[in-house]
Amino acid sequence: MSDAIRPSARQPRHTRRQVMQGALAGAGALAMPAISYGQTGAIKIGVPTILSGRVAILGVSSVGALRSIFDKVNAAGGIEGRKIELVVRDSKGAPQEAAKVTRDLVNNDGCHIIIDGEASSGSFAVQEVIRDLGVLCIHTNSETSSLTADPKLHVPTSFRTARQGIHDAIGGGRYAADVARAKGLKRWLTCSPDYAYGRDNTAQFMEYAQYFEPSIKVVEEAWPKLFQPDYTEVVTKVLNANADAMYSALWGGDLVAFIDQANLYGLFDKMQSFLVNLGDYGIVDEVKQFPQGVYSGGRYNRTIPPTPENEAWYQSYVALNKSKPTNWSWENAVAAELLVAALKDTKGDTNGRKLAEAIKGRTLKSIFGAKGTVTMRAEDHTLVDYIIGFGVSSQKEPYINNFVTADWGQIAELEKQWKKKQGYV
Repeated sequence: MSDAIRPSARQPRHTRRQVMQGALAGAGALAMPAISYGQTGAIKIGVPTILSGRVAILGVSSVGALRSIFDKVNAAGGIEGRKIELVVRDSKGAPQEAAKVTRDLVNNDGCHIIIDGEASSGSFAVQEVIRDLGVLCIHTNSETSSLTADPKLHVPTSFRTARQGIHDAIGGGRYAADVARAKGLKRWLTCSPDYAYGRDNTAQFMEYAQYFEPSIKVVEEAWPKLFQPDYTEVVTKVLNANADAMYSALWGGDLVAFIDQANLYGLFDKMQSFLVNLGDYGIVDEVKQFPQGVYSGGRYNRTIPPTPENEAWYQSYVALNKSKPTNWSWENAVAAELLVAALKDTKGDTNGRKLAEAIKGRTLKSIFGAKGTVTMRAEDHTLVDYIIGFGVSSQKEPYINNFVTADWGQIAELEKQWKKKQGYV
């Protein structure tokens, strides 16, 4: 299997309006492609993702996970004798470039399928291109809830294996409320990235923390820009808020930079912190001093779940990629496994609608499932029953201790109510 990587040169833009306008403009500028669904030769899968800059680990660990699945399939003879070929392109985190790269992957590179390894800032643009092209797409990294929850954004051939923000918000909000009640944490502030994921995730998390513990009040908000180089002003604002607790949805290199600068001021010793993206090896291995006693969401950890299968997957990934897996790794691994199962059902037919029929509603045995399986929910094409929870950070292995798994029954019930409130049903 070849991983063809070609860089692009546009600069990042991050507003939701720009994302949608750029994608729609691209859709209008080009006619529908003449896509051939020939059943010979390699099955080419296009992967638009971020491979450069502060959050390059997103793309690197996404591609590494895809390889870990597809290499085994190819070694066993492929799908109906056809090998799977990845064609990987770097969007550099620019939504308009993500849209252009996705279109090029199909029209110029002959890709039959798209695995969208973009962050939320790019995935909305990719979604609109997929609406135009009609190929199968699996979004593997975007956690912004509306991407799959909002029926206005629905695309019949598009799915999401990334965790969804509302799920984390309900599970994490319940956990935070229990801690707040036990420790008297009433005054809260938030510090999250200023784009769709950060805004949506933070609003939802605090909504459910307050739902489960009404005494919680948000007294300050900080919204650093995506990929912001310096956090001095942000850290100062956080410290001056005189809060009992902080919630942050910062992630990747941005979270690393924030932690390193916050440690200089002893921020984590002065308030309780809930960092949903902390417990990922991409953070653990990069920060100069990993904070102790911070509440972290479950991303990927070799001990969660504490099973031989999870440890074996971790060791296999490290052996192949010479690096540790991340949250993005398991999300992409599940996408690859779902796709392989669907391709086997269609006997290698890559028609987008046929593959979509084979994926929607499918339950897959998975080490990343809360009870050993995950399901691609048919009605909104989003993954459910994956592991959600929170634990407490430690500076030694396993880095996250006392992990508490969220209740999917409660998540599902409150998600239904949330969808009704949003007008999504």
